[in-house]
Amino acid sequence: MTEFTHLDNRGHVRMVDVGHKDQTMRTAVAQGFITMQTDTLARITDEKVKKGNVLETARIAGIMAAKKTSDLIPMCHPLNITHAGIEFFFEPDTSRIRIQATVSLTGRTGVEMEALTAVSVAGLTIYDMCKSYDKAMVLSQICLISKSGGKSGTWQAKDICENMNRPV
Repeated sequence: MTEFTHLDNRGHVRMVDVGHKDQTMRTAVAQGFITMQTDTLARITDEKVKKGNVLETARIAGIMAAKKTSDLIPMCHPLNITHAGIEFFFEPDTSRIRIQATVSLTGRTGVEMEALTAVSVAGLTIYDMCKSYDKAMVLSQICLISKSGGKSGTWQAKDICENMNRPV
């Protein structure tokens, strides 16, 4: 690739002009994991965390983050998101929670960054609410699972979701 999309012909940073693109239905799904001590996972599943309902707080934080992505990442376009959802899947064998975000809209640019940001902030919220019990929690493997819409069409990651537990 010889041309950088976020640089003008003088080398100055710019936001890409998407005004000429067709509006299409676009969806992105991202996931990540937060690994913790077994006791911490039990506190979350039993709703025994002193700060309150961890997963519902993280769900709200993730949705809010998706809506605010352009405030956090400099070249992201402000988007009129029509759907943002967060699901949590307990993985007791590995003492972790899989966080999955789905974001969609009808527009001229995709929502991959919004889905990735939603997962990240939901995971950080879980960490914040449980850090008094477990400072060694690890947020990891944040990645895009799939995206659809736009000129490039549908893309699906391979072999990311082997363990699809029920959402909580």
